[in-house]
Amino acid sequence: MHMMASEPQGQYFSRQDESNDEFFYSQPRKVVHIDDNAIQTVSAVFRDFIPADSVVLDFMSSWRSHWPHGHLKRRLVGLGMNVEEMLDNPDLDEHVIHNVNEDPLLPFDDEYFDAVVITVSVQYLTQPVSVCKEINRILKTGGVFIVSFSNRMFPTKAVNIWRSLDDNGHLDLVSSYMDYAGGFGDIKGGLANAKDSPPNDPLYVVMGTKVDIND
Repeated sequence: MHMMASEPQGQYFSRQDESNDEFFYSQPRKVVHIDDNAIQTVSAVFRDFIPADSVVLDFMSSWRSHWPHGHLKRRLVGLGMNVEEMLDNPDLDEHVIHNVNEDPLLPFDDEYFDAVVITVSVQYLTQPVSVCKEINRILKTGGVFIVSFSNRMFPTKAVNIWRSLDDNGHLDLVSSYMDYAGGFGDIKGGLANAKDSPPNDPLYVVMGTKVDIND
């Protein structure tokens, strides 16, 4: 898939509903957007690829993070739009309200997190390359960035390029976000629950590791 190296401004990352996201997300939506099998797959990916005792950012967080039961963490920080949802999230140790589509600059220090995860929300990013650059900045060298998604969305808030692509196109698109952002190595993606989907919801995962630019 070919995209411009700079942040594309225009039709690709516009949406049917361009009203302020804060209005859309001000109403708590305490629903899960994937079925139990896909949720279990998210948890298994976190267990397999995020070391115990990590400091983790749940990016575009809501009322559930699907953190694996019994998997020790040092701290799980939620960054999202709805305070009521995040206060109801049993996995979060703290939360931050931040509209990344308005301001992709993240309120965290360099090299702060061991892992950053985006779960079933990447389709709503209007400045994805800028966001991925910031995620790279706040990750420790060797830290992992895990993006998972299914085939569900709020269609009026998903960016046009996402709605125009199929599942394989989404894998290529998210990989290209990391690639254009720079600083990520070992970028790979695929269907994480192939033996269960169908009939269960598909759970696609793209992940990359922050590389040491001095190597």
